[in-house]
Amino acid sequence: MDLQKYETTVGSCDRMNFTFTSIGPKGRIEKVVQFGQTGNPDIFNLVLGNLLEHGKIDDRTTSDNKDSRAILATVEASIYEFTQYYPDRSVFYKGSTMERTRYYRMALTKHFEELNKDFEIFGVLAQGIGFFSEHFVAGKEYFGFLLKRKKC
Repeated sequence: MDLQKYETTVGSCDRMNFTFTSIGPKGRIEKVVQFGQTGNPDIFNLVLGNLLEHGKIDDRTTSDNKDSRAILATVEASIYEFTQYYPDRSVFYKGSTMERTRYYRMALTKHFEELNKDFEIFGVLAQGIGFFSEHFVAGKEYFGFLLKRKKC
C-alpha cells in the first residue's frame, strides 16, 4: 500500500517487536506491533496495541487518534519486514473485538490485489474446538486472518 505510515523502531534484533508513535488530536500515543509464537512453530500471532509502562501492551483501548489508516499501513510494513526476515513463518491476527476484526477484514478486502502479490491470504474459521483456514473471501466473516509470504 502506498499510504502514509509511521516510522517504526525495531524493538528487538529478532524482529519480533516494532514500536511507533501515533500522532493525532489525542496527542502522541506509543504503539507496538508484537509477533509471538503460537502452538504451531510456523505461525506467529500479531498483537497491535498501546505500549504501557513496564512494556505491557493494551490491545483493547480505542485511541481514536484519527490515524487508523496510517496505523494499518505501519502494521502492514511490520508484517512485510517480519516475513522478509522469516519467510517461512505465517502471521495470524484478529481484532480484540468483533468490530476490529470486521475493520481488518474490510482493510484486507480494500487492499487485496496489492497484498495478494506478496502473500497468500487466508480467512480463519472456528469449527467446534478447532480452527481451519480457507482462501480469503471478501465480505465473509472470519475469526481471524493468516498471511503467508509467497515464494518467488
